Amino acid sequence: MIKERRWRLLVDTLILGIVGALSARLFVYLLKIAQDLFLTRLAGYQPPGLPNEAGLHLELIGPHGLWLIPVATTLGGLLSGVLVYSLAPEAEGHGTDTVVKAFHRAGGYIRARVAPIKFLASALTIGSGGSAGREGPTALISAGIGSIYATLSHRSDEERRLLVLIGMAAGLSAIFRSPIGTAIFAIEVLYTEIEFEAGALLYTMLGSVVAYAINGLFVGWRPLFYVSPDIGVPGFYDYGWYAVLGIASGFIAIVLPFVFYSIRELFRKISGPPHLKPAIGGFALGLIALFLPQVLGGGYGWIQQAIDGNLGATLLIVLLFAKILACSLTVSSGGSGGVFAPSLFVGAMLGGFLSKIFHQPSDAFVIVGMTAVFGGAAHVPIATLLMVPEMTGGYQLLVPASLAVMLSYLVQVTISKRLKYQSLYEAQVPSRADSPAHHIEHMKTAMRLLNERRISLPRTFSHLNLYSILTSGIPVHLPDGKQLTVGVLKPESSWIGKTFETGILSEVGDEMEIIAIFRDGHLIFPHPDTILESGEQVLIVATNEAVKWLVEHISPIPPAK
Repeated sequence: MIKERRWRLLVDTLILGIVGALSARLFVYLLKIAQDLFLTRLAGYQPPGLPNEAGLHLELIGPHGLWLIPVATTLGGLLSGVLVYSLAPEAEGHGTDTVVKAFHRAGGYIRARVAPIKFLASALTIGSGGSAGREGPTALISAGIGSIYATLSHRSDEERRLLVLIGMAAGLSAIFRSPIGTAIFAIEVLYTEIEFEAGALLYTMLGSVVAYAINGLFVGWRPLFYVSPDIGVPGFYDYGWYAVLGIASGFIAIVLPFVFYSIRELFRKISGPPHLKPAIGGFALGLIALFLPQVLGGGYGWIQQAIDGNLGATLLIVLLFAKILACSLTVSSGGSGGVFAPSLFVGAMLGGFLSKIFHQPSDAFVIVGMTAVFGGAAHVPIATLLMVPEMTGGYQLLVPASLAVMLSYLVQVTISKRLKYQSLYEAQVPSRADSPAHHIEHMKTAMRLLNERRISLPRTFSHLNLYSILTSGIPVHLPDGKQLTVGVLKPESSWIGKTFETGILSEVGDEMEIIAIFRDGHLIFPHPDTILESGEQVLIVATNEAVKWLVEHISPIPPAK
């Protein structure tokens, strides 16, 4: 049985690797069409591209100058906002977080409509100049395809979660040309601590390699960025400068999520339909781009310029902070795009600036800066340590990059644990023990150990019936000021007939979570499309404040007769 499952999953992985590569190529094609339509034709502006993607090495500005850029960014934000919030609200934002949330809290389930909506919305946002990257949309698109595949083949939640990770790894491998790093990214990004979904690594690695090979048939196998093959190996005394770069990267990695989510909260306070907010963010971005057009799009061409040492120190430090603001205005307002490329941009500008100050080689410092900033900000130091050298070919820098990224991570997690926003991906959980995806697994293990009497209990400790305690009305207090409670859904509750994604979750926010439903004698873990019915028993984790208004929706379970 185990052998049959393994062979079936290997076949699934091959299929998703091929589909992930093809979906990534299709997305890049749509992105180029949108950029040609909005930026090149409408605004008369073309940013520099990457030589390894047959892009121009220079920016082109049309006869009208930069004055039409705000029109393009606003129009792209408007079209994206209307599309997303009318058809699939979960497709907004940077994509990867949606995948992480689906893994932990929805059994890997992603609605079928999300992938095509994300295709179009992200192409409109980024193609019109939105300051976002293509990796987040690709992650959600390919993960969504994995979820659809699991539904069509009638897989369990456990296998659906695995197929989602395989799809995400395959799509990212094709978009970044980084088969090893993206395979590890898919299993590391789930957690804030250095922990992995290790059981999925065999399959994410195979899916990434297949996608990389298929993608290479279209674009070749050269790294994304060009780095001189004679890049030097750092000497003994150079490591001190890389340590400084790592520490500086840690502080920038604290600023990134703080600014990103603070601006999101600011947009949430703006009254009016959410459909229009990406247009507001796009207009603000366009105003910044009138003076600093380098902040538009993912900025890969400008990263290449920094690697080549073509940008001055003053421009580098200005672009560092301008990009943080520009990305936040684009994505935090509800626009559709990723945060990986902007984070690499920020790290590249930091590395380039410090290379000028310390009189160090720009290519080496830019590459290590890219690694250290994103590795710290996203809490994925191991994956990033492999991804960036694969994207640049700078394998000689693995040792100084290891030093810098670990220092960045340590600085970031030490200081940010006192802050509200600790990572670029807020859906992450600290470890496997904190993931709802593994709670049922841990519960089964605990019950098995108890039944097999492999755990020594005091003689005075009799059978503990948690269900009886909950139904008696005795509150079960949890860490972080939360309570565990169970009740019967009232017929007059406003939750009746609503899905979790469009109704209940949007109403309760982070104050409360329905973790299980008792329906017809079965224990059900809710998906985003699960609809609650009157009279069902629900198991809820809620803050102490939220418990007070739960009486509007649930009533105590009547005692057994």
